[in-house]
Amino acid sequence: MIIKNLNIVILAAGKGTRMQSVIPKVLHRLAGKPLLAHVIDAAKTLNPSKMVVVYGYGGDAVPNAFTHEDITWVEQKEQLGTGHAMLQAVPHLDDDGTTLILLGDVPLLNLQSCMSLLEKPEALGLLTVSKQNPTGYGRIVRNHQQLILAIVEHKDATDTQKAITEVNTGIIAVNNKNLNAWLSKLSNHNAQGEYYLTDIVAMAVNDGLNVSAEITYDEASVEGVNSKADLASLERVYQTRYAASLMQAGATLADPNRIDVRGSLTVGKDVEIDVGCVFEGKVALGDGVRIGPYCVIKESSIGAESEIAAFTHIDQARVESGCRIGPYARLRPGAEIADEAHVGNFVEIKNSQVGSNSKVNHLSYIGDATIGKNVNIGAGTITCNYDGVNKYKTVIEDDVFIGSDTQLVAPVVIGEGATIAAGSTITKNAPAGQLTICRAKDQKSIAGWKRPIKK
Repeated sequence: MIIKNLNIVILAAGKGTRMQSVIPKVLHRLAGKPLLAHVIDAAKTLNPSKMVVVYGYGGDAVPNAFTHEDITWVEQKEQLGTGHAMLQAVPHLDDDGTTLILLGDVPLLNLQSCMSLLEKPEALGLLTVSKQNPTGYGRIVRNHQQLILAIVEHKDATDTQKAITEVNTGIIAVNNKNLNAWLSKLSNHNAQGEYYLTDIVAMAVNDGLNVSAEITYDEASVEGVNSKADLASLERVYQTRYAASLMQAGATLADPNRIDVRGSLTVGKDVEIDVGCVFEGKVALGDGVRIGPYCVIKESSIGAESEIAAFTHIDQARVESGCRIGPYARLRPGAEIADEAHVGNFVEIKNSQVGSNSKVNHLSYIGDATIGKNVNIGAGTITCNYDGVNKYKTVIEDDVFIGSDTQLVAPVVIGEGATIAAGSTITKNAPAGQLTICRAKDQKSIAGWKRPIKK
């Protein structure tokens, strides 16, 4: 759907006192990104001609967090209410446009509700919701014909009005010409001494215009964040819904309540994900992938039929099909693991390629290295890639066997089919097809030697 001259204004100036934080409320994170980012991303899908964000508390911290976005930023230096915030935005709006007003602390916005609201022909449309406990919310006052007459804020409501359960969500669609006229008439003669944007409803009625309402039954989609408890509650709603979409796509989740996706996760068929896993950024899991408990996977892809065992961390790496990684493995940025390779417990790999059918199974560090096919890296092997200033590369060609407790001091090349004896420190290239040994010549035992005693 494309609305001609659609302007979107996001109100994001509040401090969020109940958050008990110096961070502006809209920069607190849900599913790994700021609350305001969720609203901006949703707004962009509506193809607005202009997007204006009104910020205030925290100063430039809010716009500085979104320098990559095409947004007009307007500062509300004094927080004098939502009507006052809109007055700051008005000079940037199209005279002949329609404005959709959103809230920067309502992250789970339902786009279908917004589109339905924009499709209504009236000059003013409200998104409303019915709440069992409407305390604190502005009530939707209707007449006997169920036409909307006004929105009355909780602190200004009579006891009869407080019994109303249909409340304002703060999301409004309005014709800009009418908006300009109504905002100019706002006053702050109310219990809070603020300029209420909601007063424009009564003005519309007085002008003889119909006020429409789009009632949403998705309460979480219009829920604002005012405290850390609210934030945690909406986080779980988000994650539960994401888990449901993953299962619908074919994934098996050991417990849908114990998964966290902080970005986007795509899954093939018959993927299995155990409890406590965290996925950050863009992650792709191929068909038949199995993820063990308490893994953290960030900006990475895992090929079909690979198994990631418990407590493994993978960051900006690529794992091809049929691999086994972990438990307790760490793949750092630039790690590329080819088909059928194994990376075992307490192995760290950084900026390195491990060839197909190769194994690095125990207690090793592989950094800035290229490892060929069918290579076996023994326990405790280290590529010594850093001299304190510069980094150097290790090349291990196909069919090499590296014995346990070996140090490969880069730059060094281990030739195809070579064997490195356990306990060696290799500082020169090892020839192909040969056994290379580097050990101290003498083994000595010192009689009568005693261990130091703690003083």
